[in-house]
Amino acid sequence: MKVPSLMQRQRALLNCAPIGAHQSPDRSMRSAISRADGSADFVNQQNFDRAAACLVRLIPIPAESAEWFSEKDLVPGSQWTWKKMVRNPAVLAISIAVAVIAGGFVFNFFSYLNDFPGSATARKLLGIAASTRPVMLDPVNAEAGTLSDLFFMKHGLERYDVPAEFADFDTIGCRVFEDDESRRIAQIWVAEKRMQFFLFPAERDSKTGAVLRFPGWRFVHQEGWTGTVTEHSGVCFMAAIRGRDKDLKPYLKPAHK
Repeated sequence: MKVPSLMQRQRALLNCAPIGAHQSPDRSMRSAISRADGSADFVNQQNFDRAAACLVRLIPIPAESAEWFSEKDLVPGSQWTWKKMVRNPAVLAISIAVAVIAGGFVFNFFSYLNDFPGSATARKLLGIAASTRPVMLDPVNAEAGTLSDLFFMKHGLERYDVPAEFADFDTIGCRVFEDDESRRIAQIWVAEKRMQFFLFPAERDSKTGAVLRFPGWRFVHQEGWTGTVTEHSGVCFMAAIRGRDKDLKPYLKPAHK
């Protein structure tokens, strides 16, 4: 068949095209039939196909041959196996998207379980701990537990007390600064494993103003740092260290007696 407006591959498809476009499951063949439909060459080809089909139907088939062909699929359909499905680009793309969404959901779910009032502030302070250098603090040579008087007398901060678990740590320096929400934060640098302490106001209920309390010690993580946080009298205390939970847990044993 010669149809000048078609590509060579499409002309080859038309030479074996079915009589009707709706009978072809192949997209390329349907496209070729659609483009050639109505042309003289293709009409002649269809007429020839119809005549050949009628001739074939008139040829008698022996009973034994008909019985043999009745249970056979002359053109077996394409079967989808799990290997074909895995290699299919669409299936791969959907699988990756589902995995990413599921991973994000699981991460957010466990983050929600570990959250507590003030956890967002604690994570921000871990970022500050990572960027703090000793020269940024005022030199102080005293036990951390004695600094509550300094915070009250010099900065007017009440109940900024270091818990007993960390009160006897020797300090290198301290400072008081305001965060991006104008909350006053006390920061202490101690000699023990270059650990840092933070004291900051506890979260409060937006309607009643009541302190949102939480029991015991809670852990937060950010930028390779780990912090353990507790709340007392409306003030949160956090001990921060570059490391993991296991590096802070030994100091918390007195709190679990």
